[in-house]
Parts: sequence; C-alpha cells; structure tokens
Amino acid sequence: MENTGQASGIVYAAENSLHEDPPASSTQPAPMISDEPIPRIPIDRSEAMLELSGHRVRLTNLQKVFFPLGRITKGALLQYYLDVAPVLLPHTDQRAMVMKRYPNGMSGKFFFMKRAPAPRPKWIRTCPIEHTGAGVIEFPIVGDVATLAWMINLGCIDLNPWYARADDIERPDYLHFDLDPGEATFERTCEVALVVHEALSALGMPNYVKTSGSRGLHVFVPIVRGPTQQDVWSFARDLARDLAERHPKIITAESRIAKRPPGRVLIDYNQNVWGRTIASVYSVRPMPRATVSTPVTWAEVAEGISIEAFRLENVPARVRKLGDLWAPLAPSAPDRYDLSQAGVGEYVPKYSMPVPKGTVGEGPDSTEEPMPLPDLSYRRVAF
Repeated sequence: MENTGQASGIVYAAENSLHEDPPASSTQPAPMISDEPIPRIPIDRSEAMLELSGHRVRLTNLQKVFFPLGRITKGALLQYYLDVAPVLLPHTDQRAMVMKRYPNGMSGKFFFMKRAPAPRPKWIRTCPIEHTGAGVIEFPIVGDVATLAWMINLGCIDLNPWYARADDIERPDYLHFDLDPGEATFERTCEVALVVHEALSALGMPNYVKTSGSRGLHVFVPIVRGPTQQDVWSFARDLARDLAERHPKIITAESRIAKRPPGRVLIDYNQNVWGRTIASVYSVRPMPRATVSTPVTWAEVAEGISIEAFRLENVPARVRKLGDLWAPLAPSAPDRYDLSQAGVGEYVPKYSMPVPKGTVGEGPDSTEEPMPLPDLSYRRVAF
C-alpha cells in the first residue's frame, strides 16, 4: 500500500475517525463458501471415519465432554472447526503449528507438543525448523480440512501457528499487539485498543482487531515480508513504550509483573519474539464457555463488546453473515504495510491523538491530553 505517513507533522483527528472501519474496498470479507458440503460429525456414536480432503480420517471419543459448562463434547468441537474451516485455513496454511493438547478436555491436564507425532498419516505436511538444543523439529502444518480434523482429534482445543510462513521462518507477514488487561477491566482494554488503533492509523498502517477468546484483545497489522522477526519485535517494542508514556494512566509496556503498575493494560510487544505463538483467529479457547478468538470491527469495539459474546455455538453463524473479517491478514491479501518504506528503525512519526472526553483520567469528565514526548530514535534496520 502507499505510505501516506511523513516523518514529521502527522496529525490524526481522533474525533473524526476513531470509530471508523477501514474502507470496504480493502476489507471486503470473503464469503464463507465451500465447494463441498460441510461434513457432519455423528452425535450418536463415539467414533467415526470421515472422508476429508481426499483422505480418510478416524475421529475418536466424540462423546467425551470437553467443556463441562454446557456439556460441549469433543464431537461438537470438531464440528465447529469443520464449519469454520473455509475461513480458518487461509490463516493457518503454510505456517508451523504448535500443538497444545487437552486429551481430557479444558479442565484436564494439557501439554505442549511441537514435533508432529509419529507415526502419523503420510499426508500430514510438516515444516522443519532448527531449534538450539533440540535439533530439527518437524512442526505440522494445518492447510486442509483433513489435517485440521486430525489435529483437533488429538485433543487440541486452540490452534497456535507461527507468525512467519514455512518458506521463510525468519520474516513474518504481520506484527501484532497482545492487549493483556491484567487487573484492569475489559472495558479499559477496549479503550486501550482504540488508542492503539489511532496510533497505527496515524502511521498509515492498516490494523485489525480480534478478541483473544480468553481475557484480552489482539491487534494485528499485515506487513510486507522483509523485516526479520527481531526487527518487527523492535518496532512493536518502541511503539508500545511510546504509547505507554503518552497514556501512563491506562497503558503499560512493563512485562515484569512485579513492576507493572496496577490497573493498566499491558501492550505485550514480546509476543512478537521469534518462536512464540498466539491463538489463531477462529480458535476455540480452553475457557468454560468455549469462547472463540473472533475478529470484530473497530465500531464494535467502540460500542462495547464482551469476550463471552463470541462462542463455539454462535461464531459460525456470525461468519456466514459477515464473512471473514480477518481476510486482510491472509497471505494473499494485497493491502500490506511496507515497514522498510516507512523507515522502520529510523523515527517515530509525530502524531497527535486528542483523547475523547471521559476515556482517560480519574473521572468521567476528564479530557486529559496525551503526555508530550520527545522524538524517539528507532534502531536503524537494513533490509
């Protein structure tokens, strides 16, 4: 996309665009359409063999309760993933996947598993990644319905893909900010999300938001591949620290819990570290009500949302109605921000973000302006 930000004098009129969503031309959601009927999981038996993506997949323990509240079974979890597969798979394909397995459901013990288990079906694709001390690890790649069902059948409730694609594991195609409320309210988290939205928009960066499905929000920016994961982390770190200094009463960038001021929302830039993962869009989370990490609009965030409004039983209907609101993050989406053209590592553009009345400060009538800061100097990055 064209970089409209300049190195000096960017002024972002929050009162005019705080609640606006990106232009429809750049965010037109892909409809939830599949060339084939969505397979149905039988509810009257504990095992089934399904033909998926040209492969036979054996599914087991379908009647085991995975979410005690609501008596949601493993079969219902599998059915959810089959329902949303057309919009989910574009975001997990071509990426190494870290498995987090809950063989006895969300209330039972879980364990992480990076290496694709052996033996496994020969049609499971893998991504080899070398890890210090562990050699080369073959991570599974979830790029088709058969692999998706196979992985969920292993007891995975949520999906945790790498940020970079398998053909270049050093260079991600998005950066993101994990907004962790800590002791703060979810309403305050939404408030902080809008501040992040303003800042990114002031920099000319397209940005999108989803619920974490757990406690917070995730803000993503699709970028042109080029900067390394380390470079992207540095950019996210400096912007998070900048916002924390501009809005000290509601934001912190302090990752150390003991030093984190109470009541502030953490902008967790450290989630951009190489090798870390975050729950993918449309992931069911291991939470009592089977909440889902769901893309939402900025207008919805401004109006007020709740984590528990987006659940396994209602997200497929939302997707059928709205399409894939996360489509601009798919690798094939054209509207990506070029950090190298923006001069990542060279400056912090000067932007002014008037704070809407009643959103910052001690009382409902506060109109405190952001704290003025000297320009920060980002580390220069060679591309």
